[in-house]
Amino acid sequence: MEKLRHIALSVSDPEAAATFFEQAFGMTRAGRAMRGWYMTDGVMNVALLNFKDEAVPGYEKLKDVRGVIHFGMWVDNLEEAEKKVIAAGGTYLTGRKETDPNVFYEVKYRTPDGIVFDITESGWKGAVKHVQPVEEAEPQKTA
Repeated sequence: MEKLRHIALSVSDPEAAATFFEQAFGMTRAGRAMRGWYMTDGVMNVALLNFKDEAVPGYEKLKDVRGVIHFGMWVDNLEEAEKKVIAAGGTYLTGRKETDPNVFYEVKYRTPDGIVFDITESGWKGAVKHVQPVEEAEPQKTA
C-alpha cells in the first residue's frame, strides 16, 4: 500500500522555519535540501524550501508561492503506481525514476483537481515507510 510520507512547504526563510518546527513540534533536521531543510518527526518528511526566483513545479505562472506545494507518496513499484494514477485521472508533470540507490527522487503528477503530488520508491530522508501501529489500550475498569 502507498504511504503518505512527505509534504513540501514553500517558505521565505528555511532556517527560521526549521527552528520553528524544532521548537513548536519537536521535529529534527534530517538533512539539507537543495533549497532548505528536510525535517522529520521519525515517520514523515517535511521539506522547507525557498525557491527564490525559480519557478515552483506546478505553479510556474505564480510568483512568491508560500505554503503547501505538494505531497509525496512512497510506493512499492513506481511503474504500477503510475498506471493507477493515470487510470484514476492523474496527469504526469515532471521527473523520472533514478537508478542510483543513494539518490532520493520524485516523479510529479497532478490530481484531476490539479493538486500537485509526487511518487517515489526511494522515500525521503527522515521518513519511515512502514510504521508499527499502536495497540489499542485495554479499557479502564471502574470499581
